[in-house]
Amino acid sequence: MRKIETISVRPVNVPLARPIRTAVGHLPAAALVLIDIRSSDGILGSAYLFAYKASMLKPLVATVEAVASEIIGHGADPFPVSQRLELSFRLLGRQGLVALAMSGIDMALWDIAALAQELPLARLLGGVTLPIQAYDSFGIIDIEADRAEIERSIRRGFRGIKIKIGGGAVEDDVARVRAVREIIGSSVALMVDYNQSLDPAEACRRIEQIRAFDLTWVEEPVPAEDLVGHHHVRATTGMRIQTGENWTFPEQMEKAIRAGASDYAMPDVQKIGGVTGWIKAAALAEAAQLPVSSHVFAEASAHLLAVTPTAHWLEWMDKAGPLLQEPLTVAQDGTVTARGPGLGIAWDEKAVARFAA
Repeated sequence: MRKIETISVRPVNVPLARPIRTAVGHLPAAALVLIDIRSSDGILGSAYLFAYKASMLKPLVATVEAVASEIIGHGADPFPVSQRLELSFRLLGRQGLVALAMSGIDMALWDIAALAQELPLARLLGGVTLPIQAYDSFGIIDIEADRAEIERSIRRGFRGIKIKIGGGAVEDDVARVRAVREIIGSSVALMVDYNQSLDPAEACRRIEQIRAFDLTWVEEPVPAEDLVGHHHVRATTGMRIQTGENWTFPEQMEKAIRAGASDYAMPDVQKIGGVTGWIKAAALAEAAQLPVSSHVFAEASAHLLAVTPTAHWLEWMDKAGPLLQEPLTVAQDGTVTARGPGLGIAWDEKAVARFAA
């Protein structure tokens, strides 16, 4: 039986080519934790986690190492490991950094499983690697400074653009949304993301001011845990609401579905429980007929959307590309196709050393 021999955890801080400004904070770099698991038969599985803040790298590394200590020497099959960790952390609770650690370990174990068969993860899961339509994801834009970059995205083939709004006056939201719609034209999808910055009443007020711009969705207008609030905004405005990137494990997704919190689902692979959690989430979405989009993690998401029956959009926000020997790319038609074998993640060790935190 293949066993877990070692688990390596390394923090890096990678400057973003396009720093992300949101209504609730600014991200100049991608604070990532790299996870490498070596199995007893010599296979190296890799994955990464996004800590959001550089100050969270140290505690996230420590948490991953603590969770990893529970499984070293045990079998490397993902499902039994997931069950073991669920039981091991039931008293403490599976949330916060523990949830991220469990998800990252799960992704690396699935990478090992696919590498052992010399298959892309999507093939191991019973699917095929196929092109997934991607949208280019921006922060809060400066209309003049970012115009050329948005135009470049359209020339690259993207058929969808997302911008972040909120944090200022509603007139600023309207100006940004109007400007982007004028730049991209009527045939390109436009999404907006409030990053949980509003209360339900204010969300309804602001959405009324931007609804004329043919939005594909409004993302997380209110705090993620406010399922009633999301339902209220959805019912009051009639706008299509997107949420899900902050669901922790499929159980929270199920609660959101029951609450009628959104028209779409956007699970985040590092919060939903890794590949194992995503598989369950995809089944829930299919049963509820919810279109599923990904949240960052393009390398893993390209595989997982390929085996998701209600796959919708892949979010393109390249965080790990500078660390990879072969970064994932966007095709001329704005699609992304998963790479293998495994997750298609192989570190450029010189780059890892350069960005070590």
